[in-house]
Amino acid sequence: MNGLGEIDVSRRGILIGGAASAAMVAVPTGGADAAVGQPQPQPSMMPVSFEVNGKRRTLQVDTRTTLLDALRENMKLTGTKKGCDHGQCGACTVIVDGKRINSCLSLAVMHEGDKITTIEGLGTVKDLHPMQAAFVKHDGYQCGYCTPGQICSAVAVLGEIKAGVPSHVTGDLTAKPTASNAEMRERMSGNICRCGAYSNILEAMTEVAGVDA
Repeated sequence: MNGLGEIDVSRRGILIGGAASAAMVAVPTGGADAAVGQPQPQPSMMPVSFEVNGKRRTLQVDTRTTLLDALRENMKLTGTKKGCDHGQCGACTVIVDGKRINSCLSLAVMHEGDKITTIEGLGTVKDLHPMQAAFVKHDGYQCGYCTPGQICSAVAVLGEIKAGVPSHVTGDLTAKPTASNAEMRERMSGNICRCGAYSNILEAMTEVAGVDA
């Protein structure tokens, strides 16, 4: 105590006392014993059946499983890549019932009965799809990570143009769009190539579009 009868508290004492109080507050009431015997939430499982690359597949999956994870983890079709996992890069693009989708944004259980095509279903090493062959010919890839999604998207893009589906750059909505430079660039804008092989990809698509025209 000091001369005035007051307690002389050191700075060290204040810090120690404060830390002890904080530790006491941080301890949950009941501790670990409170969780003992409590049932843990179980994932909700559901069967889903679809056709993948021409083969019927039936899976039992967590209802939260994305189509991308079902393809990669359950079916080991790892050609479809997980890039951003937020639908922003296009690396996970697959073709469902003729239309391209970002498989990371779609739940597997949403595709009951659908026909799904991944990069593995387009062609093989000995029998390449024309778009795969064109990508090789025109060096439409560098690191190759985005390539499966780029190829699946490119195939679907030419299908969209052939079916007369307009895009944001289609000038005349009453006329059938053509596989022009502007059309293909706009439609492929959702597929990001961090290596910058865009001009080569466009050359590959132009060649295939000319054959199919």
